[in-house]
Amino acid sequence: MISTKRRTTSFRLPDYLLTGLKNEARKQNKSMNSFVELLLLDALYDIPNEETRKAIQESKNGIFAGTVDTSSMDAFKQSLGL
Repeated sequence: MISTKRRTTSFRLPDYLLTGLKNEARKQNKSMNSFVELLLLDALYDIPNEETRKAIQESKNGIFAGTVDTSSMDAFKQSLGL
C-alpha cells in the first residue's frame, strides 16, 4: 500500500510548464498538488507487464493476433476462447 504521509518539496519548472499544469488542473477541477500527484503516479506505475509488452511488440511488427467476432456476446466469447 502507498503511504499517505506527505512531504513538502519544491521543483524548479519553466514558467510555460507551470502555467500549463495550472491550467490543466483547473480544467479538471483539481488542485495543482492533486493534478501533479496523479501525473507522477501515472508515469511511475503505468508500466506494461511482460504479456502486454509482447502484444505491443507483435502489433508494431504487424503480427496479426486474430479476429474478434462482435456480432453477439456468445460469438465474442468464443472468438476469445472463453
